[in-house]
Amino acid sequence: MGLVAGAVLCLMAGGVSAANGVGIERSVYVERSRQGTRALEPATTLRKGDKVVLVLAWRAAAARGFTLESAVPRPLAFQRAGNEEVEVSIDQGRNWGQLEDLRIGSRLASAEDVTHLRLRVPPSAPAGRITYSAIVR
Repeated sequence: MGLVAGAVLCLMAGGVSAANGVGIERSVYVERSRQGTRALEPATTLRKGDKVVLVLAWRAAAARGFTLESAVPRPLAFQRAGNEEVEVSIDQGRNWGQLEDLRIGSRLASAEDVTHLRLRVPPSAPAGRITYSAIVR
């Protein structure tokens, strides 16, 4: 499963790159419990059932708006985003919205259906980060 951590990092971000003047740093942390306390540690290996927190941090060379998109890596089941302004997709980025508004056929979409995240970053936020949690499938 050590390869899973590397694969997760490689797949995390898209839609914005250094080529357009926006630098992105990606990191993955795993939640570990020891002696009744929970801690986040940099993920070096992941096991089925691990709770992870993924972080996408950006810094734009100039104050201008852009859209940050990230695929949720297939080995992970999305749980929730750390920012209410994050939109999600359940169909590989073709349609976007808040999870409670999305449907798959006649049923409401669930967190595990999320395939991508998107955040529209305003010019007033040339640097920042988004986080989301997931569970290793």
